[in-house]
Amino acid sequence: MSKDGSAQRWVSRRSFLYNTAAAGGSLIAVATPLGRALAQAPAIVTADSRRIAMPYGVQAGDLSGDRAIVWSRADRPARMMVEVSTTESFRNARRISGPLVLADTDYTAHLDLSDLPSAQRVFYRVSFQDLSDLKSVSEPVTGQFRTASSGGAVRFVWSGDTVGQGYGINPDLGGMKIYESMRRTEPNFFIHSGDTIYADGPLSETKELPGGGVWKNIVTPAKAHVAETLDDFRGNHAYNLLDDNLRRFNAEVPMFAQWDDHEATNNWYWEKRMDADQRYKEKSVAVLAANGTRAFLEYMPVRRDPGNRDRIYNKFSYGRHLDVFRIDMRSYRGPNTANTQSEPDPDTRFLGAEQIRWLKQALLASDATWKVIAADMPIGVIVYDNGAAKTGSEAIAQGDGPALGRELEIADLLNFIRRNGIRNTVWLTADVHYTAAHYYDPNKAQFQDFDPFWEFVSGPLNAGTFGPNGLDNTFGPQLMFVKAPPDGQSNLPPSAGYQFFGQVDIDGEGVMLVSLKDLEGQTLYTKELLPAA
Repeated sequence: MSKDGSAQRWVSRRSFLYNTAAAGGSLIAVATPLGRALAQAPAIVTADSRRIAMPYGVQAGDLSGDRAIVWSRADRPARMMVEVSTTESFRNARRISGPLVLADTDYTAHLDLSDLPSAQRVFYRVSFQDLSDLKSVSEPVTGQFRTASSGGAVRFVWSGDTVGQGYGINPDLGGMKIYESMRRTEPNFFIHSGDTIYADGPLSETKELPGGGVWKNIVTPAKAHVAETLDDFRGNHAYNLLDDNLRRFNAEVPMFAQWDDHEATNNWYWEKRMDADQRYKEKSVAVLAANGTRAFLEYMPVRRDPGNRDRIYNKFSYGRHLDVFRIDMRSYRGPNTANTQSEPDPDTRFLGAEQIRWLKQALLASDATWKVIAADMPIGVIVYDNGAAKTGSEAIAQGDGPALGRELEIADLLNFIRRNGIRNTVWLTADVHYTAAHYYDPNKAQFQDFDPFWEFVSGPLNAGTFGPNGLDNTFGPQLMFVKAPPDGQSNLPPSAGYQFFGQVDIDGEGVMLVSLKDLEGQTLYTKELLPAA
């Protein structure tokens, strides 16, 4: 709270006029018939085996301006209840009666908080009222985040790829330790650059390691086979939340979550089929992707767009120096063809016309110093659809030469940015399971009608490590730094140490410092970027 009491005045102005009954710190709204019924008697404490539970903790996300999404999950039909305060004691908290949660959302709940004060640490506390026993309320779980300040200084982290290539939660190694390393940097938020789960990557209790040794996994029924049904995909998201490091991280660091392919199946596009993969009874990737989309939006703290409930791309503002543009490189793409068309056609779609129009206008309207484009795939890194045969394009790049195929869409976007004088764009991404810094230089490019920019790659979080991949000279990427497995080694386990995340610090003057870090949080590379006027 500030010395002049502004935080308390905010709480008083915004407080809901509810009478409440307390149970273990939980507060129950009585503005509804259900609430009034509960208020008639004090809540009782039931046996732990019967009491409603919140097995996966809390998380916040899509933090922008004075708004944030709060997420949690109950284990049965319930009503979500949230308290919000600028003090850890929750004195004079704002109390909000949240949504009802039922089986149709797997008992997940999202609440869109608004009217948050700027430059404040905001504490929130979530509990659930059991609809089958109105006197019973869960133990509350607390989270926190910090809203942007007018001074503009900000720190955030990004990475991608969680529980891939058969590497799950290994209790012998302390679980997914990189989330604890990121938490210790005390970031304002985290960009998850995609592959938040590996729905196509089943786990076994043990996995033989390259060069000898055994990796051990916690395994749940949903992770013992490829995901096909909606419940399978939900189980994949729930599995990750068994990790203590991740739950602790989620409670302290709000997330901007985006998706890529493994939220459904490897290298997917709508027209793809799984006829040759005997693991799948469901052969339509469109069905798999629909189930994957539903589970992702249920389990991630994503703000739903009222006009398009499945839309993921969005813009987030954090102070005067930063706008983050979360884009979706999966939902609108055409098939993963050879990608060599000389003119745009339906198969060259990658972001898609509607998303491209939105991104151009959002960039044009931004008055933030830095425009960070959070992409789930890199621009100039060659990623084959069929890695073994080196055929087809999974990403944008298709090989050296002029802009072709999907590159035509990116060329148009980069040209728009130059023509309209949009300064200080930086691309952040993951996907390729190593870390790198790329400087895109038009003087060394085949397509030259764009301003130079930086792209930083970092990952994986808890998955096999590969790379490095080749670079395509269409947009002139220059490899300024790379950290990947030694020559001849691939799919290294997290225990080998080749897990990576990136950190961005923007100071009050708008100077950006990008750091690429390893599993333990040690800095491998830094680049200072001065904002152009």
